[in-house]
Amino acid sequence: MATQPTDISLSPARAVPTSRWFVLQYKMAPYLFVSPFLILFAIFGAYPIVKSLVLAFYVTNGPKSAVFVGLQNFIFLLSDDDFHKAVWNTAVFAFWSVFLQLPLSLGLALLLNSRWVRGREVLRLAFFSPNLLGQVFVGVLFSVLFIPQYGLVNRFLHFIAGVPLDTKWLANPNLVMPALVLTSLWMYVGFNMIYFLAALQAVDKDLYEAATVDGANAWHQFWAVTLPGIKPVAVFVLVMSTIGSFQLFELPWIMLNNSAGPDQAGLTIVMYLYQTGFVTGDLGYASTVGWTLALGVLIISLFQMRVTGAWKGGD
Repeated sequence: MATQPTDISLSPARAVPTSRWFVLQYKMAPYLFVSPFLILFAIFGAYPIVKSLVLAFYVTNGPKSAVFVGLQNFIFLLSDDDFHKAVWNTAVFAFWSVFLQLPLSLGLALLLNSRWVRGREVLRLAFFSPNLLGQVFVGVLFSVLFIPQYGLVNRFLHFIAGVPLDTKWLANPNLVMPALVLTSLWMYVGFNMIYFLAALQAVDKDLYEAATVDGANAWHQFWAVTLPGIKPVAVFVLVMSTIGSFQLFELPWIMLNNSAGPDQAGLTIVMYLYQTGFVTGDLGYASTVGWTLALGVLIISLFQMRVTGAWKGGD
């Protein structure tokens, strides 16, 4: 007995609601899921950014007294000796911090990536752990280590190089910046080492074997295989370390006992922003300093990316 063919298109299926309320829910669901982030970002991110940009054109005396001055804050900034001092100190710190950190971090990563080093996991944790402490704790710790006579830094340098035990690192304008750089190296070399270590482990081992077959020694392999392989991570570390160096505040503020140090040798841009906005009370001029810093860091970062080839700029 012949059976009638079944029309698949008429087979029963679950009914899908088509009401306007269901359609509205369907369209709004993604926005409802992301709304907590958007609301928090609008309140604590977007609004402060816009407010600080507006304040940059005002002179204020506390949060409620503001007088519009247009571009006068930016004009005064060009002739502000304290700001110039802060820019110079921050630039010197960033230069020495970055160009000492990166080679040391890469060197430690190469060392701990070697198979012949025993206890590599323990050493990685030991070198990385100073970053877990935070700048405030590290500032308190090194303010004690740099104490004359009894500080471990003076005792160590006296033992290996004959440096006088009464050397006053944090009271001598010429030694404040070296003390800050040494402290930052202890804190961040191990942190950047982790990035380089991850990059080294991602380099294709077959490239090293091919280079060995071609007669390349370890030095040639480093320049021809290792550096090109870790270049993206190296550029990232360079840019992020530079940005972090220009944001320096807690470390010198704590080490120098809530001040800029002798002859303002430890004054940084962010410290000057804090003093102007929350000590002097001129939030408008502090906003001007902040936006100038943001623009300067942006220009430096784009320049670094351009020079290193990470950003081709339309080539």
